[in-house]
Amino acid sequence: QVQPVESGGGLVQPGGSLRLSCAAPGVSLGYYAIGWFRQAPGKEREAVSCITSGDDGSTYYSDAVKGRFTIHRDGAKNTVDLQMNSLKPEDTAVYYCAADRFDPYLNRWFLEISYEYWGQGTQVTVSS
Repeated sequence: QVQPVESGGGLVQPGGSLRLSCAAPGVSLGYYAIGWFRQAPGKEREAVSCITSGDDGSTYYSDAVKGRFTIHRDGAKNTVDLQMNSLKPEDTAVYYCAADRFDPYLNRWFLEISYEYWGQGTQVTVSS
C-alpha cells in the first residue's frame, strides 16, 4: 500500500519561501510519478506540478506557479520536494501529494485521475 505523506506546510509572509516534502514509507518514490495539487477554501482542487518517474523525470508546472515553484527528487531522503518561492496570498491552500506507478497518460499530469494514491494534505498559509 502506497501512502503519501506531506510535510513542510506552515505560515509564511508574502514573498517568502517554503519547501514541501512528499514521502511514502516503505516505497521507493523513484518508481512513481508524483504530482502536487492544492485546494484553496471554496475552490476546486487544482494541479500545481508533477515529476515523472526515474532519475531524470520530466517536470510540469501550472501557469500560476511556473517560475516560482520547483519540483525535484531527493534520492537520499526518498522524497519529492516542492520548493515554493516568492509566495503570494493566493498560494494559500491545502497542498496534496499524489502518486502513481505509471507516468501520466499523454502527459495529462494535471488530471486527478492520473494518480492512484493521495496524501492527507498540508496547509500552506501566505499572509502578513
